[in-house]
Amino acid sequence: MNYRLGIDVGGTNTDGVLLDEQMNVIHSLKTPTTEDVETGIYNTINQLVKEANIDGEKIKFAMLGTTQCTNAIVERKKLNRVAIIRIGAPAGTAIKPLAGVPDDLKNILGNYMYIVEGGHEFNGDEISILNEDHIRTIAKELEGNVDSIAVTSIFSPVNKTHELRAAEILRDVLGEDVSISLSSEVGSIGLIERENATILNASIINVARMTAEGFEKALGNNGIDAKVFFCQNDGTLMSKEYTLKYPILTVACGPTNSLRGASFLSDNKDAIIVDVGGTTSDVGVLVKGFPRQSSIAVELGGVRTNFRMPDINSIGLGGGTIIRVDGDSITIGPDSVGHRLLEEAIVFGGSTLTTTDVAVALGKMNLGNPDRVAHLDKELLEAIYNQMVEMVEEAIDKVKTSGDDIPVVLVGGGSVLFPDKLKGASKVYQPENGGVANAIGSAISQISGEIEKIFSISKENREEILNKAKQLAITETIKAGADSEKVEIVDMENVPLAYLPGNATRVKVKAAGDLAID
Repeated sequence: MNYRLGIDVGGTNTDGVLLDEQMNVIHSLKTPTTEDVETGIYNTINQLVKEANIDGEKIKFAMLGTTQCTNAIVERKKLNRVAIIRIGAPAGTAIKPLAGVPDDLKNILGNYMYIVEGGHEFNGDEISILNEDHIRTIAKELEGNVDSIAVTSIFSPVNKTHELRAAEILRDVLGEDVSISLSSEVGSIGLIERENATILNASIINVARMTAEGFEKALGNNGIDAKVFFCQNDGTLMSKEYTLKYPILTVACGPTNSLRGASFLSDNKDAIIVDVGGTTSDVGVLVKGFPRQSSIAVELGGVRTNFRMPDINSIGLGGGTIIRVDGDSITIGPDSVGHRLLEEAIVFGGSTLTTTDVAVALGKMNLGNPDRVAHLDKELLEAIYNQMVEMVEEAIDKVKTSGDDIPVVLVGGGSVLFPDKLKGASKVYQPENGGVANAIGSAISQISGEIEKIFSISKENREEILNKAKQLAITETIKAGADSEKVEIVDMENVPLAYLPGNATRVKVKAAGDLAID
């Protein structure tokens, strides 16, 4: 019997799960996340293997979902020294790179910025010839001064030849030690947002490398020689090599893993998932088993970007959320005692009234010492609890696209707070092992690949171009680590761009497939 290991590193806990070949949960647990992350991962793996009493050598696949790259951007820590090259002079000089980016981040990332002649029109025609001499001069200036380079060319999702040529020249001068991120491989249409996404991607490559190496070391120290994969934010996996090239795709993989895990545990492909943690509840929508993607530009650490992100509605309500009562006024959160719940909640001997205390006092859950909350006014507690339920119901209503009742799945450590009937839900599921849905989501995931390009489509060439786009997505999926025999198209959209001439159409195709065993 061979096994899969799924690990999800959160701000408070590191969750782990072991699955067998039939995807049955063998064992799961939570351990505290440690400062260096690697120790927490090691502890989780070590405890899992011991308690499940299995041979670590039989773990053939290991999947990691982590918030490390997100945290690096938000906290401005451990970021790479980045050079920013925009190919777009003279057309693209009106707005400088990093426009609108918060000053503290601009001060870290904005020391090497260049705008070079080149770029393309929406139809792929050159605006001007790429100034290769300027690129070569820049490369010599950067030698020894930066860790990575972000290259963005105007309309590169349509024609990326200038980005590819620039990368060739940079690589000739700088060798393999400097990482190069190309915007055509990271973001979508929209120069500034795509450039921002590429810069952020370039800035977290070292963080991704440290996380990947830490995971491999933690596995090795437990005698596990497994094929390693990392979770990305569309609910699928990518290889280590792919992760080190596109670490930005790990951002927001935590809520996504919970959605995928909830889908698996409840056997629902189309549902609303509520992942209740210690501080927040993340509400997302499953469509055909995958998270619904956000259709608007997303801010990350104060930076406006346009790479794909799951459509998640987060509210400040979790197991550690602080309750304040002032006369007739009840305030729920948004602050939380977080990982200090076991010291600060009243049921654990603390003095802070939390949502957990309310649920225990009303007999909704059994945790800590219920005698410590027995003196609380039941009428007041009912009013607080009703307000908590209303907050969740409102969050569910906000993500719905129709008035119909649909299935709702409650997962996460705090999911026991809520009842088995909610307004807007046709049925409420609270599946077994829902507390570690995020780790399960990482362990059961498939590999995916996605392309987004602008094509000039007419009636005559429509089918040919859409088939070409599908093939590009399938190729990307196989490159990311999927079995070439088991890849299929899971989503496709094509939107005519009325503001551009020449039958311009934005085509987006996503493919997914099972892991390649070899």
